[in-house]
Amino acid sequence: MLVGCAVGLLAAGCASFPEQPAPTGWSPAPQLTPQAGPEPELPGQLPGSPGQGRPGQQTPVPPPQGCKDFNPAVVGTCLSPVSAVALTDVNQTTGAVTALATERATGRLVRVTKDVEPVVLHAFEVDASSDGGLTGLTLSPTYPEDQLVYVYLTTPTDNRVLRIAPGDVPKPVLTGIPRGPSGNRGVLAHDRTGALLVATGDAGDPASAADPASLAGKVLRIDGSGQPARGNPTEGSRVLASGLRSPGGLCVSGDGSKTWVTDAGAAGDLLYRVEAGRPLGDPAWSWPDKPGVSGCAALSNAVWLGTSRTPGTLVLPMNPDGGFTGKPEPYLDEEGGYGRIGAMVAIDDNAALVGTVNKDAGGAPVSSDDRVAVVVRQSGSENGRD
Repeated sequence: MLVGCAVGLLAAGCASFPEQPAPTGWSPAPQLTPQAGPEPELPGQLPGSPGQGRPGQQTPVPPPQGCKDFNPAVVGTCLSPVSAVALTDVNQTTGAVTALATERATGRLVRVTKDVEPVVLHAFEVDASSDGGLTGLTLSPTYPEDQLVYVYLTTPTDNRVLRIAPGDVPKPVLTGIPRGPSGNRGVLAHDRTGALLVATGDAGDPASAADPASLAGKVLRIDGSGQPARGNPTEGSRVLASGLRSPGGLCVSGDGSKTWVTDAGAAGDLLYRVEAGRPLGDPAWSWPDKPGVSGCAALSNAVWLGTSRTPGTLVLPMNPDGGFTGKPEPYLDEEGGYGRIGAMVAIDDNAALVGTVNKDAGGAPVSSDDRVAVVVRQSGSENGRD
Protein backbone atom coordinates (compact mmCIF):
# COMPACT_ATOMS: atom_id res chain seq x y z
CA MET A 1 0.00 0.00 0.00
CA LEU A 2 1.36 3.38 -0.92
CA VAL A 3 1.44 5.64 2.07
CA GLY A 4 0.83 8.76 0.03
CA CYS A 5 -1.50 10.43 2.48
CA ALA A 6 -1.30 14.15 2.72
CA VAL A 7 -1.37 15.52 6.22
CA GLY A 8 -0.83 19.02 7.54
CA LEU A 9 -1.57 21.37 10.35
CA LEU A 10 -4.73 23.15 11.46
CA ALA A 11 -4.63 25.38 14.52
CA ALA A 12 -7.62 25.84 16.80
CA GLY A 13 -8.68 28.33 19.46
CA CYS A 14 -7.43 28.36 23.04
CA ALA A 15 -9.25 27.02 26.10
CA SER A 16 -8.62 27.31 29.83
CA PHE A 17 -9.26 24.68 32.47
CA PRO A 18 -9.78 25.06 36.20
CA GLU A 19 -7.02 23.74 38.41
CA GLN A 20 -7.70 20.65 40.52
CA PRO A 21 -5.73 18.98 43.32
CA ALA A 22 -2.85 16.91 41.98
CA PRO A 23 -3.17 13.14 42.45
CA THR A 24 -0.74 11.37 44.70
CA GLY A 25 1.74 8.74 43.57
CA TRP A 26 2.55 10.04 40.09
CA SER A 27 6.14 10.52 39.00
CA PRO A 28 7.11 14.04 37.82
CA ALA A 29 6.18 14.86 34.26
CA PRO A 30 9.09 15.89 32.02
CA GLN A 31 8.78 18.87 29.70
CA LEU A 32 6.64 18.20 26.65
CA THR A 33 8.07 19.72 23.49
CA PRO A 34 5.63 22.20 21.91
CA GLN A 35 4.33 20.82 18.63
CA ALA A 36 1.92 21.84 15.95
CA GLY A 37 -1.68 20.72 15.77
CA PRO A 38 -2.81 17.27 14.77
CA GLU A 39 -5.64 17.96 12.32
CA PRO A 40 -4.80 17.47 8.65
CA GLU A 41 -5.06 19.43 5.42
CA LEU A 42 -3.73 18.32 2.03
CA PRO A 43 -0.51 20.24 1.32
CA GLY A 44 1.98 17.49 0.55
CA GLN A 45 2.87 13.82 0.75
CA LEU A 46 4.47 11.44 3.16
CA PRO A 47 6.96 8.86 1.93
CA GLY A 48 5.55 5.83 0.12
CA SER A 49 5.20 2.50 1.88
CA PRO A 50 6.77 -0.16 -0.34
CA GLY A 51 5.56 -3.71 -0.14
CA GLN A 52 1.93 -2.78 0.54
CA GLY A 53 0.57 -1.70 -2.81
CA ARG A 54 -1.53 -3.53 -5.38
CA PRO A 55 -0.23 -6.55 -7.27
CA GLY A 56 2.37 -5.48 -9.81
CA GLN A 57 3.16 -2.30 -7.89
CA GLN A 58 4.95 -3.75 -4.87
CA THR A 59 8.50 -2.89 -3.94
CA PRO A 60 10.03 -5.26 -1.41
CA VAL A 61 10.86 -3.83 1.99
CA PRO A 62 13.89 -5.35 3.72
CA PRO A 63 13.04 -7.03 7.02
CA PRO A 64 13.69 -4.94 10.11
CA GLN A 65 17.08 -5.14 11.77
CA GLY A 66 16.58 -4.84 15.49
CA CYS A 67 14.61 -1.64 16.12
CA LYS A 68 15.43 -0.29 12.64
CA ASP A 69 12.36 -0.64 10.40
CA PHE A 70 12.86 0.14 6.71
CA ASN A 71 9.20 0.75 5.97
CA PRO A 72 8.96 4.57 5.61
CA ALA A 73 5.41 4.50 7.00
CA VAL A 74 6.60 3.21 10.38
CA VAL A 75 6.88 6.05 12.87
CA GLY A 76 7.91 4.30 16.09
CA THR A 77 9.47 0.92 16.92
CA CYS A 78 10.38 -1.42 19.78
CA LEU A 79 7.46 -0.41 22.00
CA SER A 80 5.38 -2.55 24.31
CA PRO A 81 1.90 -3.36 22.91
CA VAL A 82 0.36 -0.01 21.95
CA SER A 83 -3.04 0.81 23.42
CA ALA A 84 -3.66 4.27 21.91
CA VAL A 85 -2.10 6.75 19.48
CA ALA A 86 -2.38 10.44 18.57
CA LEU A 87 -0.78 12.47 15.76
CA THR A 88 0.94 15.65 16.98
CA ASP A 89 3.05 16.98 14.09
CA VAL A 90 4.06 16.53 10.46
CA ASN A 91 7.28 18.27 9.39
CA GLN A 92 6.29 20.05 6.17
CA THR A 93 9.88 20.01 4.90
CA THR A 94 10.89 16.41 5.58
CA GLY A 95 7.47 14.76 5.91
CA ALA A 96 8.52 13.28 9.27
CA VAL A 97 5.56 12.35 11.45
CA THR A 98 5.62 12.80 15.22
CA ALA A 99 3.05 11.01 17.34
CA LEU A 100 2.20 10.03 20.90
CA ALA A 101 1.54 6.45 21.96
CA THR A 102 0.50 4.75 25.17
CA GLU A 103 1.51 1.30 26.39
CA ARG A 104 -1.26 -0.45 28.31
CA ALA A 105 0.80 -2.58 30.68
CA THR A 106 3.83 -0.33 31.30
CA GLY A 107 1.84 2.89 31.76
CA ARG A 108 4.27 4.78 29.52
CA LEU A 109 3.30 7.77 27.39
CA VAL A 110 5.92 8.05 24.66
CA ARG A 111 6.69 10.41 21.80
CA VAL A 112 7.78 8.70 18.58
CA THR A 113 9.37 10.00 15.37
CA LYS A 114 10.81 8.01 12.46
CA ASP A 115 14.37 6.78 13.17
CA VAL A 116 14.44 8.56 16.53
CA GLU A 117 14.61 6.73 19.86
CA PRO A 118 11.18 6.90 21.58
CA VAL A 119 11.03 9.57 24.29
CA VAL A 120 9.15 8.69 27.49
CA LEU A 121 7.11 11.76 28.43
CA HIS A 122 5.56 10.20 31.51
CA ALA A 123 5.33 6.83 33.25
CA PHE A 124 1.93 6.51 34.93
CA GLU A 125 1.38 4.13 37.81
CA VAL A 126 -1.28 1.73 36.51
CA ASP A 127 -2.92 -1.53 37.48
CA ALA A 128 -2.84 -3.68 34.35
CA SER A 129 -3.68 -6.95 36.10
CA SER A 130 -6.96 -7.35 34.18
CA ASP A 131 -7.88 -5.71 30.86
CA GLY A 132 -7.14 -2.25 32.26
CA GLY A 133 -3.95 -0.22 32.46
CA LEU A 134 -3.20 2.82 30.33
CA THR A 135 -5.81 2.36 27.60
CA GLY A 136 -7.03 5.77 26.39
CA LEU A 137 -5.38 8.83 24.83
CA THR A 138 -6.56 11.98 23.10
CA LEU A 139 -5.25 15.50 22.56
CA SER A 140 -6.95 18.69 23.63
CA PRO A 141 -8.97 20.29 20.79
CA THR A 142 -6.70 23.30 21.34
CA TYR A 143 -3.49 21.26 21.54
CA PRO A 144 -1.41 23.69 19.40
CA GLU A 145 -1.91 26.32 22.10
CA ASP A 146 -2.25 24.45 25.40
CA GLN A 147 -0.35 21.17 24.70
CA LEU A 148 -2.81 19.28 26.93
CA VAL A 149 -2.98 15.49 26.67
CA TYR A 150 -5.77 13.36 28.19
CA VAL A 151 -5.34 9.72 29.22
CA TYR A 152 -7.58 6.98 30.63
CA LEU A 153 -6.06 4.56 33.11
CA THR A 154 -6.73 1.98 35.81
CA THR A 155 -5.48 2.38 39.39
CA PRO A 156 -5.78 -0.17 42.22
CA THR A 157 -9.02 1.51 43.32
CA ASP A 158 -10.73 3.01 40.25
CA ASN A 159 -10.55 3.96 36.60
CA ARG A 160 -9.95 7.62 35.85
CA VAL A 161 -9.25 10.34 33.30
CA LEU A 162 -6.17 12.52 33.79
CA ARG A 163 -4.71 15.41 31.86
CA ILE A 164 -1.05 16.29 31.56
CA ALA A 165 0.39 19.68 30.59
CA PRO A 166 3.98 20.63 29.76
CA GLY A 167 6.13 20.79 32.88
CA ASP A 168 3.31 19.79 35.22
CA VAL A 169 2.18 16.70 37.10
CA PRO A 170 -0.93 14.85 35.84
CA LYS A 171 -4.19 16.36 37.10
CA PRO A 172 -7.41 14.37 37.68
CA VAL A 173 -10.31 15.21 35.37
CA LEU A 174 -12.72 12.42 36.32
CA THR A 175 -12.12 9.84 39.05
CA GLY A 176 -14.23 7.13 40.67
CA ILE A 177 -15.11 5.26 37.48
CA PRO A 178 -15.79 1.73 38.83
CA ARG A 179 -12.99 -0.81 38.69
CA GLY A 180 -13.58 -4.56 38.72
CA PRO A 181 -12.13 -7.95 37.76
CA SER A 182 -12.86 -7.16 34.08
CA GLY A 183 -14.38 -4.39 31.98
CA ASN A 184 -11.74 -1.81 32.94
CA ARG A 185 -10.79 -0.63 29.45
CA GLY A 186 -11.66 2.94 28.60
CA VAL A 187 -11.11 5.06 25.49
CA LEU A 188 -11.25 8.76 24.72
CA ALA A 189 -12.17 11.15 21.89
CA HIS A 190 -13.45 14.69 21.41
CA ASP A 191 -16.61 15.65 19.57
CA ARG A 192 -16.87 18.61 17.22
CA THR A 193 -17.98 20.92 20.04
CA GLY A 194 -14.77 20.21 21.96
CA ALA A 195 -16.47 18.09 24.64
CA LEU A 196 -14.47 15.10 25.90
CA LEU A 197 -16.06 11.71 25.18
CA VAL A 198 -15.18 8.89 27.57
CA ALA A 199 -16.20 5.28 26.89
CA THR A 200 -16.04 3.17 30.07
CA GLY A 201 -16.28 -0.56 30.78
CA ASP A 202 -18.81 -2.19 33.09
CA ALA A 203 -16.19 -3.28 35.68
CA GLY A 204 -17.47 -6.85 35.43
CA ASP A 205 -21.00 -5.87 36.51
CA PRO A 206 -23.40 -5.80 33.52
CA ALA A 207 -26.17 -4.25 35.62
CA SER A 208 -24.06 -1.12 36.16
CA ALA A 209 -24.05 -0.42 32.43
CA ALA A 210 -27.81 0.17 32.59
CA ASP A 211 -27.72 2.14 35.84
CA PRO A 212 -27.93 5.88 35.08
CA ALA A 213 -26.28 6.67 38.41
CA SER A 214 -23.15 4.65 37.59
CA LEU A 215 -20.22 5.84 35.47
CA ALA A 216 -19.56 2.25 34.35
CA GLY A 217 -20.53 0.89 30.92
CA LYS A 218 -21.22 4.31 29.46
CA VAL A 219 -20.24 6.84 26.85
CA LEU A 220 -19.77 9.98 28.95
CA ARG A 221 -19.62 13.54 27.64
CA ILE A 222 -17.75 15.96 29.90
CA ASP A 223 -15.95 19.28 29.81
CA GLY A 224 -12.25 19.79 30.54
CA SER A 225 -12.85 19.84 34.30
CA GLY A 226 -14.84 16.59 34.31
CA GLN A 227 -18.29 18.15 34.70
CA PRO A 228 -21.26 17.30 32.45
CA ALA A 229 -20.82 19.04 29.11
CA ARG A 230 -23.31 21.65 28.03
CA GLY A 231 -26.05 20.19 25.85
CA ASN A 232 -26.02 16.67 27.32
CA PRO A 233 -29.32 14.74 26.99
CA THR A 234 -30.01 15.00 30.74
CA GLU A 235 -28.98 18.22 32.40
CA GLY A 236 -26.47 17.59 35.18
CA SER A 237 -25.64 14.08 33.94
CA ARG A 238 -22.41 13.07 32.22
CA VAL A 239 -24.09 10.16 30.42
CA LEU A 240 -24.43 10.34 26.64
CA ALA A 241 -25.28 6.66 26.04
CA SER A 242 -25.19 3.42 28.02
CA GLY A 243 -24.74 -0.32 27.58
CA LEU A 244 -21.00 -1.03 27.12
CA ARG A 245 -18.99 -3.98 28.46
CA SER A 246 -15.32 -3.41 27.50
CA PRO A 247 -14.86 -0.65 24.88
CA GLY A 248 -11.80 -0.66 22.62
CA GLY A 249 -12.35 2.23 20.20
CA LEU A 250 -14.23 5.53 20.06
CA CYS A 251 -14.30 7.67 16.91
CA VAL A 252 -16.15 10.71 15.58
CA SER A 253 -16.57 11.48 11.87
CA GLY A 254 -14.88 14.54 10.45
CA ASP A 255 -18.16 16.42 10.08
CA GLY A 256 -19.21 15.45 13.61
CA SER A 257 -22.41 13.76 12.46
CA LYS A 258 -21.53 10.18 13.48
CA THR A 259 -19.94 8.72 16.59
CA TRP A 260 -18.98 5.06 16.84
CA VAL A 261 -17.78 2.87 19.69
CA THR A 262 -16.46 -0.70 19.62
CA ASP A 263 -17.06 -3.19 22.41
CA ALA A 264 -15.98 -6.69 23.42
CA GLY A 265 -19.37 -8.26 24.04
CA ALA A 266 -19.95 -11.57 25.80
CA ALA A 267 -20.93 -13.30 22.55
CA GLY A 268 -18.90 -11.31 20.02
CA ASP A 269 -17.16 -8.09 19.08
CA LEU A 270 -19.56 -5.21 18.51
CA LEU A 271 -19.74 -1.85 16.73
CA TYR A 272 -22.33 0.65 17.94
CA ARG A 273 -23.43 3.98 16.59
CA VAL A 274 -23.76 6.34 19.54
CA GLU A 275 -27.09 8.18 19.70
CA ALA A 276 -27.28 10.84 22.40
CA GLY A 277 -29.57 9.97 25.29
CA ARG A 278 -30.31 6.41 24.16
CA PRO A 279 -29.09 3.01 25.27
CA LEU A 280 -26.73 1.58 22.68
CA GLY A 281 -29.25 -1.17 21.87
CA ASP A 282 -28.61 -3.42 18.89
CA PRO A 283 -25.12 -3.15 17.40
CA ALA A 284 -24.60 -1.73 13.92
CA TRP A 285 -22.38 -4.76 13.24
CA SER A 286 -21.23 -7.81 15.22
CA TRP A 287 -18.46 -10.40 14.90
CA PRO A 288 -19.26 -13.70 16.66
CA ASP A 289 -15.76 -14.98 15.82
CA LYS A 290 -14.23 -12.21 18.01
CA PRO A 291 -11.31 -10.94 15.88
CA GLY A 292 -10.56 -8.38 18.59
CA VAL A 293 -12.24 -5.32 17.03
CA SER A 294 -10.58 -2.41 18.83
CA GLY A 295 -9.61 1.05 17.55
CA CYS A 296 -11.68 2.78 14.90
CA ALA A 297 -11.54 5.62 12.37
CA ALA A 298 -14.79 7.18 11.17
CA LEU A 299 -14.41 8.11 7.49
CA SER A 300 -16.99 9.72 5.20
CA ASN A 301 -17.77 6.45 3.41
CA ALA A 302 -16.53 3.76 5.79
CA VAL A 303 -15.73 2.78 9.34
CA TRP A 304 -12.16 1.46 9.55
CA LEU A 305 -11.37 -0.93 12.41
CA GLY A 306 -8.26 -2.42 13.95
CA THR A 307 -8.31 -6.08 15.01
CA SER A 308 -6.11 -7.04 17.94
CA ARG A 309 -6.50 -10.82 17.67
CA THR A 310 -6.13 -11.27 13.91
CA PRO A 311 -3.68 -9.56 11.50
CA GLY A 312 -4.71 -6.37 9.73
CA THR A 313 -7.81 -4.18 9.73
CA LEU A 314 -11.41 -4.30 8.57
CA VAL A 315 -13.16 -1.72 6.36
CA LEU A 316 -16.95 -1.42 6.58
CA PRO A 317 -18.23 0.52 3.53
CA MET A 318 -20.94 2.99 4.47
CA ASN A 319 -23.49 5.23 2.77
CA PRO A 320 -23.93 8.90 3.79
CA ASP A 321 -26.68 8.20 6.36
CA GLY A 322 -24.51 5.72 8.24
CA GLY A 323 -25.95 2.49 6.88
CA PHE A 324 -23.49 -0.16 5.76
CA THR A 325 -23.42 -1.10 2.08
CA GLY A 326 -21.45 -4.34 2.31
CA LYS A 327 -19.64 -6.76 4.57
CA PRO A 328 -16.39 -5.90 6.35
CA GLU A 329 -13.42 -6.25 4.01
CA PRO A 330 -10.00 -7.28 5.34
CA TYR A 331 -7.17 -4.86 4.63
CA LEU A 332 -3.47 -5.12 5.52
CA ASP A 333 -4.11 -8.71 6.60
CA GLU A 334 -1.56 -10.24 4.22
CA GLU A 335 2.22 -10.53 4.29
CA GLY A 336 3.77 -7.06 4.26
CA GLY A 337 1.19 -5.67 6.68
CA TYR A 338 1.82 -4.81 10.30
CA GLY A 339 0.33 -7.83 12.02
CA ARG A 340 -2.27 -7.26 14.72
CA ILE A 341 -3.49 -3.68 15.06
CA GLY A 342 -5.27 -2.40 18.14
CA ALA A 343 -5.04 1.39 18.34
CA MET A 344 -6.30 3.54 15.45
CA VAL A 345 -7.12 7.21 14.91
CA ALA A 346 -8.07 8.95 11.66
CA ILE A 347 -5.60 11.37 10.06
CA ASP A 348 -7.78 12.31 7.09
CA ASP A 349 -10.53 10.62 5.08
CA ASN A 350 -8.22 7.89 3.76
CA ALA A 351 -5.41 7.67 6.30
CA ALA A 352 -5.01 6.56 9.89
CA LEU A 353 -2.34 6.33 12.55
CA VAL A 354 -2.19 2.85 14.09
CA GLY A 355 -0.44 0.98 16.87
CA THR A 356 0.31 -2.74 16.90
CA VAL A 357 -0.12 -5.38 19.62
CA ASN A 358 2.02 -8.17 18.20
CA LYS A 359 3.84 -8.75 21.50
CA ASP A 360 0.58 -9.69 23.22
CA ALA A 361 -0.17 -13.40 23.67
CA GLY A 362 -0.66 -15.16 20.35
CA GLY A 363 1.08 -12.53 18.23
CA ALA A 364 4.01 -13.02 15.87
CA PRO A 365 6.25 -10.00 16.52
CA VAL A 366 9.13 -8.96 14.32
CA SER A 367 12.26 -7.38 15.80
CA SER A 368 10.91 -3.82 15.49
CA ASP A 369 7.56 -4.51 17.19
CA ASP A 370 5.54 -3.14 18.62
CA ARG A 371 5.15 -0.28 16.14
CA VAL A 372 3.30 2.94 15.37
CA ALA A 373 2.65 3.49 11.65
CA VAL A 374 0.68 5.56 9.14
CA VAL A 375 -1.66 3.47 6.94
CA VAL A 376 -3.70 4.61 3.94
CA ARG A 377 -6.58 3.08 2.03
CA GLN A 378 -5.70 2.75 -1.64
CA SER A 379 -7.41 5.47 -3.70
CA GLY A 380 -10.06 4.25 -6.09
CA SER A 381 -11.14 1.31 -3.96
CA GLU A 382 -12.71 0.75 -0.59
CA ASN A 383 -10.14 -1.71 0.63
CA GLY A 384 -7.13 -1.34 -1.59
CA ARG A 385 -7.60 -4.62 -3.46
CA ASP A 386 -8.19 -5.11 -7.15
